[in-house]
Amino acid sequence: MPLTPTSRSLITLYTSTLMAGMWAMVVPTIPVLAKHFAITPGTAAQLITALSVGRFAGMPISGLVLDRFGARAALIAGPLIACASAILAALMPWFTLILIPVFFIGIADSIWVIAREVAGVDLVRADQRGRVLSGFHGINYLGLAFGPLIGGLLTEHIGFRAVFLAYAGCAGLSTLIGWKIEARQHPAPATTKSTTRTGWNFAAIAARLRSIRDLYYEISPELRATYIVLVLATFTSFAHRVTTQSIVPIFASGMLHMSPKEIGLLFTISGLSVFIMILPAGFVIDKVGRKWATVPSTGIPAIAFLLIPFADSFLQLAILLSFLGVANGLSLGSLATSTFDVVPVHARGRLQALRRTMAEIGGVSAPLFGGLLADKFNPGVPFLAYAPLLIVAALLLGWVARETLEK
Repeated sequence: MPLTPTSRSLITLYTSTLMAGMWAMVVPTIPVLAKHFAITPGTAAQLITALSVGRFAGMPISGLVLDRFGARAALIAGPLIACASAILAALMPWFTLILIPVFFIGIADSIWVIAREVAGVDLVRADQRGRVLSGFHGINYLGLAFGPLIGGLLTEHIGFRAVFLAYAGCAGLSTLIGWKIEARQHPAPATTKSTTRTGWNFAAIAARLRSIRDLYYEISPELRATYIVLVLATFTSFAHRVTTQSIVPIFASGMLHMSPKEIGLLFTISGLSVFIMILPAGFVIDKVGRKWATVPSTGIPAIAFLLIPFADSFLQLAILLSFLGVANGLSLGSLATSTFDVVPVHARGRLQALRRTMAEIGGVSAPLFGGLLADKFNPGVPFLAYAPLLIVAALLLGWVARETLEK
């Protein structure tokens, strides 16, 4: 039986999502970068900080591109920027210079991720959003699963520069995919057009802040607190994900003496755990309740972070990363779906981008402070430091946020 237009579009978006996740090939290179450039492991972990800062900077850009030009433009621009930046990263002679193109990869990823979510939501009914978005994040984590394993093998047998070139190839393929996507555009009402003032003087910045306030007040009053809690929960989600990506390689290499291939295998196991959660998470989000996914997605990592510093073998660390994978499988799909339930259609690109912009602060600060703690004490300390934040987020999701699933 031939595929429907919706099925073909979703397959195209899922393929692009898989390519986006392949940036994780760079994760096993962190210990090798430290040795090659004669820097501390904590400094090498700032590769993830550069990526996170880029994501943070790119979120406002992604919201503007989506609401003005539509998802298709973002699905072309994002991977195209990532491809060019990865090629430049492979050519840089010093570690500091590598951080610059990695920053632009982060910007590209921000444009990329929101675009595919909006394009996917446009294709299905509201009661199917959870399964579609869960599928996006599951497929993305399939890339995050095999990316580190491939990156570890390339690093051991060829070198870390081959990893950046391999990711450039994935981004280039996704650029071609973006040309084939037909996505809807939802222009903002005339009353909101004045919020896009240009310039960087004080008056323009004040206007932008007022526009954010105005966007927030367009959310129904009874759902505004829920939106704030979702922003905080995404903040903690990014913090624990990026801490895992940046500090686990240091912990595994420095404390447990693992090779890049073994480190890559750890992240493959974690990513496969996320992939396995695609169907269960989508069912829970759409049929049982959004909060049945959001609360465990922050509670489980809190427990895992408390236990990781005491892991003393590959098996123990693999089990804990598997639990983190389950939590990740529940988190991003449910948090994004809950936000789409809360925000108005004409402003969803900007409000989703605002949520992710605030959350990227967690992605920026986590490897920065985690690297400092790892250098000053040991690589297990950052996990203990971030665990209380995860506990607070789980409590707020359980007791303050509203259930947004309409049965």
